[in-house]
Amino acid sequence: MSNQTFQILKELPTPLNESQCVLYKHELLICGGYDQRACYSYHTLKDEYKFICEYPSDVILIGHCVVKLADNNKNNNQITLLSFGSSWGGENKHTLVMKYVSIWSNVSDTPNKSNKLNNYNKWAPLTDSDNHSIIIGRDDDDYRGARTVISGRNNHFVFDLNIFQFLKHDTLPTDNNIWYHCFVSNSENGQGQEMMKTNEKKSKQMLLFVYSTGLLIEYDEDDNIFQFHELPVCDDIEPFKNYAYVCINDAILLFGGYSWGLCIFSKLVHKYLIRENKWMTFQNTLLSPLHDCIAILNEEDNHIYIIGGKNDKDTKVSTHVKTNVRIWDPSYLVMICLFIYFDET
Repeated sequence: MSNQTFQILKELPTPLNESQCVLYKHELLICGGYDQRACYSYHTLKDEYKFICEYPSDVILIGHCVVKLADNNKNNNQITLLSFGSSWGGENKHTLVMKYVSIWSNVSDTPNKSNKLNNYNKWAPLTDSDNHSIIIGRDDDDYRGARTVISGRNNHFVFDLNIFQFLKHDTLPTDNNIWYHCFVSNSENGQGQEMMKTNEKKSKQMLLFVYSTGLLIEYDEDDNIFQFHELPVCDDIEPFKNYAYVCINDAILLFGGYSWGLCIFSKLVHKYLIRENKWMTFQNTLLSPLHDCIAILNEEDNHIYIIGGKNDKDTKVSTHVKTNVRIWDPSYLVMICLFIYFDET
């Protein structure tokens, strides 16, 4: 990639791969990584990092997942993060929550913040109303490389965070292992019903790509039913997984990747057009092959941030770059109409 395509940012405090990242205002909350418990906040305006906390010492992070939960209290000064996953063979499962308030703000900016810090910015077990620990996942399931989306009427999806129960289990129609894959909600983009005609019942749509598997997954909340529809996968990306990805408008961008079978590391950038149901490969590429990195879209500054990962020597990197969305999706342009009034008098 050229400097015109990607801007190199300040290096990460430590090399990271298989990390997770959540956007909060002007902060990217970088939550751990493979064999790395430290969590940091990156300030997009200051180009600086601050240490938040570490995962508990008994938690083993291997392809974990972190999501931002819906804020029912509408408190703009804090968010709640959920982290879950397991280690090799599905052992050492963890399900933790963190109430986060910005570590960049002054104590005076947040009333009573100094008295509440003990309850914020640290990982704690997810518990029910009786203070019993809740673990997301069945005993025999392996959650390495898990991916999730928060959606549905009540912003939970097939695991109900209100009653702490799975609403539905099903088996994907593929022979490929599903881990370290691309998994996005199509409903957020408002394109779902145009892409696949369904009945009048409300259904949520997700798209999944890994290796040669491409699926459109529909979930009917009324009848608690999954439906699966095959999607094409282009030849260039078919051998790969472990890529970074973001969903923008009517497209999914995928950066890099790794082929376990062929031992190939990719530096390509691919784009899947959801409505048109077709793929394209860009001439612009990453500076070097990269996999197990994380990508996140910041709509405030119209940039995609790509964080950490491993290079073609399978070595963790401290790389952090950003790229303008408009390079990859010209439809993201903001249109400005200028009206000129001529006074002929």
